[in-house]
Amino acid sequence: MAETESLAAMVQTRMQNAPVQSPAIVSLKGISKTFANGTVALNNLSLDVREGEFVSLLGPSGCGKSTALRIIAGLIEPTSGRVGWPQEEASQAEHELGFVFQEPTLMPWATVFSNVWLPLRLKGISKKSARERVMEALETVGLAPFAASYPRELSGGMKMRVSIARALVTRPRVLLMDEPFAALDEITRFKLNNDLLHLWETFGWTVIFVTHSVFESVYLSNRIVVMAARPGRIVSDSAIDAPYPRGDDFRTSAVYSGFCREVSGALRSAMGAGEPH
Repeated sequence: MAETESLAAMVQTRMQNAPVQSPAIVSLKGISKTFANGTVALNNLSLDVREGEFVSLLGPSGCGKSTALRIIAGLIEPTSGRVGWPQEEASQAEHELGFVFQEPTLMPWATVFSNVWLPLRLKGISKKSARERVMEALETVGLAPFAASYPRELSGGMKMRVSIARALVTRPRVLLMDEPFAALDEITRFKLNNDLLHLWETFGWTVIFVTHSVFESVYLSNRIVVMAARPGRIVSDSAIDAPYPRGDDFRTSAVYSGFCREVSGALRSAMGAGEPH
């Protein structure tokens, strides 16, 4: 998977300028969310995410993982509490967010190029002016040869790569990912996990990744936040102190198995911490 010199240079500068102990790039302070039907999705959730971290939000369905992600993205408003961007003005931080949804959400009538161009187009950037950045993003995810293809001509994994390229074209500082690989077969999921880690290490993103898979969260993350359901709240915040890069050797190691057991135990406790039914 090739990367362009311009993106690599930008990331290298960012990493060189970052302090050894990075401050929080986004802070959730006492976030609660109650929907119109009375469902309490989140209750007093506070979380600091530091620059360059790969943080997974793990928990059972209905624990508010996706709600928290959408609040960070500004797609929905919390009932109480606030989202802070200590390093940046809020308006600037919003421009440096990328969001990858559970489904690729591609426009079926548009080419791969046009789908990736969309966020730049919405900012008023012409197709001609955006071409270099769009092709750069497609090259990064290995899909430059498919720029003229349509979504119907792509596999599920390729469609998700287009979705990642669409987030990448904005050159995000923070990448939000809402169970992006949940619907894929295991082999494709493993491959995209590896590709995502490669991109994260290369481009220096901060990633907040929603999943309900213990195995995926341990493989990807250097930190796992476990949430309990109804009302959603944090019950465990654990570091995955294993070196990168990670690959098949890590997946089959005793260290990986140990972390999976530890996180599974936290998840069982979280499931027991929800509201009685």
